[in-house]
Amino acid sequence: MTLHLFLIRHGETEWSLSGQHTGRTDIALTEHGEEEARRLGIRIKDIDFKYVFVSPLKRAKRTCELAGLIQLPQSEFGLIEWDYGDYEGRTTADIRTTRPDWNLFRDGCPKGELPLQISGRVDRLVASLRNLDGNVALFTHGHLGRALAARWIGLSVDFAQHFLLNTASLSILSYEHHQQDQPAILLWNSTSGEIPNISQHRSPSSQAQLESAIGRRRAIERWENEGGESLLGS
Repeated sequence: MTLHLFLIRHGETEWSLSGQHTGRTDIALTEHGEEEARRLGIRIKDIDFKYVFVSPLKRAKRTCELAGLIQLPQSEFGLIEWDYGDYEGRTTADIRTTRPDWNLFRDGCPKGELPLQISGRVDRLVASLRNLDGNVALFTHGHLGRALAARWIGLSVDFAQHFLLNTASLSILSYEHHQQDQPAILLWNSTSGEIPNISQHRSPSSQAQLESAIGRRRAIERWENEGGESLLGS
């Protein structure tokens, strides 16, 4: 089966809304961000994913959960957002009051990650992903996702500044003509209902299993919301 990487940025947070750089700060989704994640789940519900990898930050994990992919997602540190160091929580406009020509993808962040470090981290991730096949979901972040797309097609990280990525957007990285030496972007920054014709759709049996798992999860959540003891653990 041909590898298709479904690159998914997490839903809206208060800082993504305000334009503040959110690296390792473990911020939650807004109510709108949670609704974005649920709508995304409707779009991908018929895709049969062989693997699901998630950034360890809760905004990515919550997006994965609300999108319905709760079948043992694997935490992947390589998908964690850029470390902004001293620029964490600051907007680009604020940073440029003292560094007028600052560009994240060219300059990186003091006491944070530099583009060369991001390139190395992403390249290691790409090398691992190329050993897989089928449909693979990657729940990640804005700037890291853009860097991943650039490196997937052989561009340097500074080109990632041209690949805009909205919250709860769906992109698909794959190959042209099923050839590994021809990496391509099949879909980019899609927030509408479009899904390319991917052959590995979920079978009726696996769809039923997923719906059953979602039903059990929602029943547990209702139990806990009504005062029952937690059954899920921390």
